[in-house]
Amino acid sequence: MKRRIISLGLILIALVLTGSGLQAQEEKVLRLTLEECIVRTMKNNLSVAIQELSPELAAASLSRAKEKYYPTLSFNFNQRETNTASYSWLEAAESTQTKYNSVASSISQAIPFGGSLNISLDSYKNNTTQRFQTINPRYGSTLRFDFTQPLLQNFGYNISRKEIIIARNSLEVSQAQLEKTLMDMVYSVEQAYWALAYAIDNLEVRRQSLKLAQELLENNKRSVEIGTLAPIEVLSAQSEVATREADIIQAELAVKNAEDQLKTLMNMSQEEEKQYAAIIPVDQPRFEQKAIQLEEALSIALANRPDLRSVQIELRTQQFNLSVAKNQLLPQLNLNASYWSPGISGDRIIYQDNDPLTGIIVGTIPGPRSDSIKDALDFKYKNWSIGLSLSIPLSNVVSRATYAQAKINLEQALLNMKRQEQQALLEIKTALRDVEANMKRVQAYRIARELQEQKLAAEEEKLKVGQSTNYTVLMFQRDLANARVTEIKSIIDYNISLANLERALGLSLKNRNMKLVDFTLQD
Repeated sequence: MKRRIISLGLILIALVLTGSGLQAQEEKVLRLTLEECIVRTMKNNLSVAIQELSPELAAASLSRAKEKYYPTLSFNFNQRETNTASYSWLEAAESTQTKYNSVASSISQAIPFGGSLNISLDSYKNNTTQRFQTINPRYGSTLRFDFTQPLLQNFGYNISRKEIIIARNSLEVSQAQLEKTLMDMVYSVEQAYWALAYAIDNLEVRRQSLKLAQELLENNKRSVEIGTLAPIEVLSAQSEVATREADIIQAELAVKNAEDQLKTLMNMSQEEEKQYAAIIPVDQPRFEQKAIQLEEALSIALANRPDLRSVQIELRTQQFNLSVAKNQLLPQLNLNASYWSPGISGDRIIYQDNDPLTGIIVGTIPGPRSDSIKDALDFKYKNWSIGLSLSIPLSNVVSRATYAQAKINLEQALLNMKRQEQQALLEIKTALRDVEANMKRVQAYRIARELQEQKLAAEEEKLKVGQSTNYTVLMFQRDLANARVTEIKSIIDYNISLANLERALGLSLKNRNMKLVDFTLQD
């Protein structure tokens, strides 16, 4: 008997020391609200970081597609010198040497309806040793406007902007996918957060249950010492204490596992993990009855669910691709118009008797290069042309195949949208049923817990007057502990079902005033 008392004393001392050690360790804990956990996850989670790159890539593709309508400025310079043998004294004495250089600049602009406009200005200088030249060196300049507009194939505002439209749709899809990822991550954080809260509450209930069993054990020992209770009752109480200690070990393991799950979602660094001994949820699960009708839920989901928005954008893209493919079946009919203004200048050579055949130069009248440019810019000599060009392919097998493929893709997009809407409807119905069922479970388990408390209190009173047994009280204690755990779990499940309903309706971010990065979608 003394050995048992000494052993029990050592166990109690160990428990006290362990408890004090835990308190010392828990002095530096990380207390987090649910919103703080969500913010940490949004900032640090690797899956979120990876998914965030997709809209950035799509935005870069959109910017690249828009470059089609940026004007293009080009410059060109050319200089050459040629020497050819002279076949006649009329050309030159031995050889003809010609020096030529040109400078040209142009600016090109794509027009939103599929056409293009090009404006160019070029100027050249030609200097030769050939005889009998009346102007040498000779300068020429031309200001030119060229306009091309498709009238059938490739005609249209949207047709010419197809790269931009597809890139914009891809960006919107990427943003919707990112929003879906963030919503799923918010739900995962809520699950992990409430799982940790439940594990901690469960551990506390198990500790309270152990405390009740230990108190009953002490009372039994005192009753055995004074001879009012059989020694076998002490063994029953000791067995129950050992069982509840095992329950605590299992509950502590569940707490650590739940902590690790939350830490992984938040991508907590090893330094921070070493800094804090534990994570303590600040928020407690609440039971607030919420009711929503199916029709209202469907309306909210259609307006907010990113996956539905994504398939709608994909459908819009396939409809656009079909219109482009249909346009490519048309023949090519282009309108071509040009307007140009030339200018010429140079040094005028004066021969004796105004006869170049004499070969005797008596004077020169300078003509600078700028005069030719001035004549071109002043439209001194006006020229224009306009025409149509028609091209009809003898076979358009490829275009028709592309058109058939676009029709199939559109049909697939329609079916996919219907399938996604059915899946969304199923998720909403399931989420609504879960909320309703969990709400009823909370109410039922709350009543069950209250009844178990009353049963235990009544049985403890009966034990005091000898009308009950220790075994019955121990079983009632265990039943009460299980009822408390079950009630806590039902409240946790109710909160998680609300979070799942929020995700099914597409409100996980909106209800928390969380917004995506505002990528530019303007033309």
